[in-house]
Amino acid sequence: MKGRVFAVCAHPDDIEFEAAGTLLRLKDLGYEIHCMTVADGSLGGNFMSHDELAAKRAEEARNACATIGAIYHGAIASDLEVYYNAATLDKMIPIMREVNPEILLTHGLYDYMEDHINAGRLAVSAAFARGMGNYPRVNAKITMDDVAVYHTLPMSLKDQFNRPIQPDYFVDITSKLEEKKKMLACHETQKRWLDESQGLDAYLDDMANFAAHMGKMSVRFQYAEGFVRHNPIGFCAEDFDPLMQVAVKA
Repeated sequence: MKGRVFAVCAHPDDIEFEAAGTLLRLKDLGYEIHCMTVADGSLGGNFMSHDELAAKRAEEARNACATIGAIYHGAIASDLEVYYNAATLDKMIPIMREVNPEILLTHGLYDYMEDHINAGRLAVSAAFARGMGNYPRVNAKITMDDVAVYHTLPMSLKDQFNRPIQPDYFVDITSKLEEKKKMLACHETQKRWLDESQGLDAYLDDMANFAAHMGKMSVRFQYAEGFVRHNPIGFCAEDFDPLMQVAVKA
C-alpha cells in the first residue's frame, strides 16, 4: 500500500461529484481510499422522514464506497448543523488521526454553501491538529506525518460572493467517468429527487457535464476534476505535493 487518501465532504454524493475520479486514479497507484460525509443528508428530500432519509443516505454512501473498495466514515452532524465549533471538531480529530492520510481532499473554504465551508474548515483544522497532544477532550494517538491538503471545486465554479474560482491542478478522469457514474448512481434518493424535478438522469448528466467543463478548462482532457492546494505550512513541506502523481498544474 502506497498511503492513504481521505476525501472529506459535507453530504452524501458530494464526493462523487467533486473528487471520485481522482480517488480512483490514486487507488490505481496503490493508495487506500477513505471517504467521509460530515452531514447525514437528512434534508435532501421531502419523501421520507428526517431519520429515514438519514439512514437511507448513509446506506447509499456505503454502497457507493463499496463499488471502489473505499472505507466509509459516517456523519457526525445533521444537514445545516455542520458547525465549526469545539464539539464538532472533537468528533473530527480522532477520525483524522485514525486515517492519518497522506492526501486530504475536502471542500474549499471559498465554497458557496455553509455546510460545505464548515466541513472543509473542520477537515483542515483536524489535519492541522493531528500532532497536538495537548488538544483537550481527544485521546486519539497523535501523528506528525506529512499531509497535503487540496480543495475541491463547487459545481458553480464560483465562491459565496459569486466570484469565479480557478483551480491550481487538473486531474484527467476520462478513463474513470463510468466508475464515477456508477458511484453516483448509488445515491438513489438524490437521483429520484432530481429526476422528478429536473428530468430523467439529470443527476448523472449534471456530474458528467461538470467534468466535461473542467476538461475544457484544462485544455488537455475530455473529463477532469480540479483542485486548489492549501497552504502547506503546518501540514507538510513545500515540495510535498503527492497529487502531482495524477495531476497537472493549471
